[in-house]
Amino acid sequence: MSRLLPRPRWSIFVVTPETLLRWHRRMVRRHWTYPALPRGRPPIPDSVQALIVRLATENPRWGYQRIRGELLRLGCRISGSSIARVLRANGLQPAPCRAAGSTTWRSFLRHQAAGILACDFLTVDTVFLHRLYVLFFIQLHNRRVHLAGVTANPTGAWVAQQARNLAATLAEEAPVVRFLIRDRDSRFTRAFDDIWHEPAPRSSARRFRRRTPTPLPSAGLAPYAGSAWTIS
Repeated sequence: MSRLLPRPRWSIFVVTPETLLRWHRRMVRRHWTYPALPRGRPPIPDSVQALIVRLATENPRWGYQRIRGELLRLGCRISGSSIARVLRANGLQPAPCRAAGSTTWRSFLRHQAAGILACDFLTVDTVFLHRLYVLFFIQLHNRRVHLAGVTANPTGAWVAQQARNLAATLAEEAPVVRFLIRDRDSRFTRAFDDIWHEPAPRSSARRFRRRTPTPLPSAGLAPYAGSAWTIS
């Protein structure tokens, strides 16, 4: 409408731009809201959750199965996966990580942030409710975000190409990247992972074999990183 009217006539608009954007956000929220139906197993009682947290806190070397065994002796039948879910919800790590002196994610990220690159998708809805997908990467040490590309139909080939372009850009800046964090989205294909562990162009760079669970040597960043792994 602003293109059809000259600027002096813009005062006839009855709403402000903020109101228009608020209406659009409300329309998007209503369009993508689905009724929440209860499904799955019933929730674990609060008393049992408190008992699980207490056992794990007072016995940092007890694993999920050991806690499950102690609960069975008390008459509480609960699976090991449910115990793990309760501990994660309360910020408790598995048994080896709860022991004194173990490395936590917070300390790991604090010491290794300069070598960590993370990637994910975010979505944007147009005024006609057409959804667009934005692929972005972030360098954790300086919070720098790289917008790799925008598309309405992200495919594995498209994601791999955007990663290849970013790898070339980072290679020019010579960052020290050791870890790439991503989720298990099917669009992060093997071709995407291969970009980060292609052979280095100079002989001084080392190559690493795959390890458990998901280690992948770095590709375009290999000349600038002694080692790089993909964490999914």
